[in-house]
Amino acid sequence: MMPLSRSKASISIMVIALALVGCTGSSMDDLRAQVDEIKAQKAPPIPPLPEFRPAEGFVYSAADLDHPFTSWMDKIARIQAEQSMQQEKDGLRPDLERRRESLESFPLDTLRMVGTLTRESVVVALVSSPDGLVSRIQPGNYLGQNHGKVVDVLGDKIEIMEIVADGLGGWQYRPTSIALVEQDKK
Repeated sequence: MMPLSRSKASISIMVIALALVGCTGSSMDDLRAQVDEIKAQKAPPIPPLPEFRPAEGFVYSAADLDHPFTSWMDKIARIQAEQSMQQEKDGLRPDLERRRESLESFPLDTLRMVGTLTRESVVVALVSSPDGLVSRIQPGNYLGQNHGKVVDVLGDKIEIMEIVADGLGGWQYRPTSIALVEQDKK
């Protein structure tokens, strides 16, 4: 900073002193008179309160939905618990106590339907296994590795209902079939 000259400094001090002296000498009579005048005026009337209307009722319908901050593991655990309760009611599970049949040791895609026989209006399917054996199959027999039960034997296919794991600790039905395989004639 540059130092001020003596004359400039003395002029600045005088201006500041005059400004301060001008502030102290004023009277407050004008201000008091205006405040008294405002107090003497009659206050305007206050408008009445608005009419109160009761709020309409609201039924919260999202109470049964999942909480938005529930983790996926908690959701899966809840689904598994619900499914296990439903399965206890439904009783859907494979019968692990029954004696397994010979064609249950092979996957369904390795078994081939090679023909049918009809005996006394009962259609029996002929199924070839990977080990070369041909077996007779009729409704009620089991085959495949997923607890597949033969539901119906038609002329061109075997309809099967499997019981497979649903991935959440439960079981579900899965319909499938084995179609008749045409043999090449030589």
